[in-house]
Amino acid sequence: MIISKENIDDLNAVLKVQVEKADYDENVEKVLRDYRRRANLKGFRPGKVPYELIRRMYGRSVRIEEINKAVTENIQKYLADEKIDILGDPMPKTDEHEKIDFDNQESFTFLFDLGLAPDFEIKLNKKNKVIGYEIEADEKMKNDYLETYRRRFGRFEKVDLSEDKDLLRGKIEAIDNTSDPEYKGLFADDTTLGIDLIKDDDIKKEFIGKAPGDSIDFDLRKALPNDYEIAGLLKRKKDEVESIDGRFRFTINEITRFKPAETGQELFDRIYGEGVVGSEEEFRKRIEEEISANLKQETDFKLSSDIRALAIAKTEFSLPEDFLKRWLLKVNESTTEEQIEKDFGSFRQDLKWQLIKNKIAKDNEVRITPEELQQEAENITRAQFRQYGLFYAADEQIANYARETLKRSEDAKRIADKILDEKVLSLLKDLVRIDTKKVSIDEFNKLFEQ
Repeated sequence: MIISKENIDDLNAVLKVQVEKADYDENVEKVLRDYRRRANLKGFRPGKVPYELIRRMYGRSVRIEEINKAVTENIQKYLADEKIDILGDPMPKTDEHEKIDFDNQESFTFLFDLGLAPDFEIKLNKKNKVIGYEIEADEKMKNDYLETYRRRFGRFEKVDLSEDKDLLRGKIEAIDNTSDPEYKGLFADDTTLGIDLIKDDDIKKEFIGKAPGDSIDFDLRKALPNDYEIAGLLKRKKDEVESIDGRFRFTINEITRFKPAETGQELFDRIYGEGVVGSEEEFRKRIEEEISANLKQETDFKLSSDIRALAIAKTEFSLPEDFLKRWLLKVNESTTEEQIEKDFGSFRQDLKWQLIKNKIAKDNEVRITPEELQQEAENITRAQFRQYGLFYAADEQIANYARETLKRSEDAKRIADKILDEKVLSLLKDLVRIDTKKVSIDEFNKLFEQ
């Protein structure tokens, strides 16, 4: 097989692949004989189907498949041996391939369009400035964080008299004709109603100051204009309640009120594990550390985004855009040319960053070790556990979960890409000047509105 490349310009080339019978014939024969060995056709004993019959039945399709396989494998080897970096995949020149006669030809010439990766240099230096923000945590943020913990570990308690945010459990029943006679006498036992869901203020007042055993008559549609809320209250499907209106009676069996957890040892133990935190002073110190860690994640994300944008803006190179648009259209069969044009700006930015990242990683011989993969998988697992309130999962449990995650190829690739991003961004941070600026959380959030 002979492969040659002809450059059209710096970013586009045509690959010419010349295939002879010797390049594929042996594999075709091997596949057909394997078909014969496994063939089970009516009128023939297994493995005794005449070879010529197998050839007539499968020869053409096997031949095309083996030619394509040989071409693909040799193109990949050629590109690797010649150290040719391409974007996307080699694209067959359709008009040339349509002339190929697989039934009568033994030698073939295939032509492929190539989109070539551009050559460029990273020119960032200390003259390029990026602002690194530091968010100052105020007392309100600390108190809000504490209140979040109290609510997360709070509980519902029974009370004697209802207030505006209480949850009522009881029976609801229609007490007069609705617009649809089918619903006369409609009721639901053991249902729940949150007083704060009631939209009409006058009706809401009727539910406040009530005790178990009390009944309230009210206009259902006026209290709850939303069909989903009515469906939930009546334990029906949404399409079953669209015509329901009229007056209903709710009889209270039980009143419960959400009570945030008290700040004390029980709360500390539930969050961090028994005895880990022993006083409110230690607890508040933990809160400050957690807030700082969370804020640093946000400011680090902002800094990384800004450095990424700066690297893209300051690193100039062109792309084979016409080729890439054709390639995107081919690999995304459900996408239209109009959609490709609309989204191409975003694709271009992502591709530029990928090329910059790969070059920096290559130039600096960046490597990712198995230990780094395991550690990052554990960090991600620990963060996920915390989202579910599992703040004191055992290290071995986290390590085992992380190992299972890395067995899934897509997850392993995602984690490796994250580590590579962090390493490259760390190298870029050393190239530019980072000026620190302290801001409030409100000032920081406004940066994302610009």
